[in-house]
Amino acid sequence: MAMLENLSQRLARVVKTMRGEARLTESNTQEMLREIRIALLEADVALPVVRDFVARVREKALGQDVVGSLTPGQALVGVVHRELTALMGGQNAGLDLATQPPAVVLMAGLQGAGKTTTVGKLARWLRETKKKVLTVSCDVYRPAAIEQLRAVTAQAGADFFASTPDQKPADIAAAALQWARTHYHDVLLVDTAGRLAIDDEMMREIAALHAQLKPIETLFVVDAMQGQDAVNTARAFRETLPLTGVVLTKLDGDARGGAALSVKAVTGAPIKFVGVGEKLDGLEAFHPERMANRILGMGDIVSLVEEAHKVVDQKTAQDLADKLKAGNRFDLDDFAAQLGQMNRMGGLASLLDKLPAQLQQAAAGADMSQAERQVRRMQAIIRSMTRAERSKPEIIKASRKRRIAAGAGVPVQEVNRLLSQFDQMQSMMKRMQKGGLAKMMRGMKGVLPGMRR
Repeated sequence: MAMLENLSQRLARVVKTMRGEARLTESNTQEMLREIRIALLEADVALPVVRDFVARVREKALGQDVVGSLTPGQALVGVVHRELTALMGGQNAGLDLATQPPAVVLMAGLQGAGKTTTVGKLARWLRETKKKVLTVSCDVYRPAAIEQLRAVTAQAGADFFASTPDQKPADIAAAALQWARTHYHDVLLVDTAGRLAIDDEMMREIAALHAQLKPIETLFVVDAMQGQDAVNTARAFRETLPLTGVVLTKLDGDARGGAALSVKAVTGAPIKFVGVGEKLDGLEAFHPERMANRILGMGDIVSLVEEAHKVVDQKTAQDLADKLKAGNRFDLDDFAAQLGQMNRMGGLASLLDKLPAQLQQAAAGADMSQAERQVRRMQAIIRSMTRAERSKPEIIKASRKRRIAAGAGVPVQEVNRLLSQFDQMQSMMKRMQKGGLAKMMRGMKGVLPGMRR
């Protein structure tokens, strides 16, 4: 199920109807507000938040900007979009690290919300911005919590400060802070203990840690799938800790979206990051405007382009362009590199999620998980070829095909299919050399999985 699917579908329908309205009347405005109200309540948005939201949209809908507009339907969509954006915080609230290093970031939240994984994701995210990061676990209660943080930190390429379960959290924090100072770390990420529910002991401990470390950022990590429970927990933490921001995890599994829409209004703390997927690169800076686009079915093309920039290896792309320019052939190694880049973008399903609703519907017929499996299969086939075969595919005859198919664990037909797709891709690259981009795009159909008619 796609992210915020139910809410998106309902609001996209409302938007479509509104856009078509040439005139706004009392009845169609009421009908639209009723639909929005139902959509938000079904999405598990807090009732006071829904009431305020609908009241603000109603007020703006009857205002001059909309009523006097040439296209009132579209003007009304603009109002809903602006109010949704404002509800989620208005603009992206980035991490504030403007302090004497090390900048301390304290992570709080209940057990199972994904704190430790988020610390790893955040460490990786900071590493990409050229920061020297140290992580430490003050969780001395949960078995293997320290080891888990050690593992995700190593994956993120950050430094880890070792602690043991028999130490006191306050002592661990003091030692880690001293270490970060003496080893010139830019950021210290502190993972804290969670409980299954809020209790006094945990709150006292985290309040003491906060007073000791004086963090510049206190981030509350919460599971988006809990909906209203997530918001209520965030409110309770807010009463104990001066939260500076919220990280919503598991947003890709949240089909409703109540937490994403309510948390800012209820706690006053902005959403700074959202976690999607298990992998360490599954952390996105939260942009309210882009999220409003996605919810209204307008897609999030900006994030898609940013994502592409992040994962596309510029050097590889340049090398391929230079190679083609020099008149050299596009070979199977290049084809494999293209497939690899596609996979690194979080797979086809994650790309689809950011497309506008019309394009999502167009692609709905394609089974994305099937397409991803096919990409992996194609990569396996190319890997079982020799170097000579990859650079000169024309030498691959029947006996070689049988050997390649056996090596990749696929039938010979699959090898034939890959070679014919490669032929199409190769001829497309030739067209590209001749500058015919439009021709090339027409040739794309049927080459990449999921793009077939």
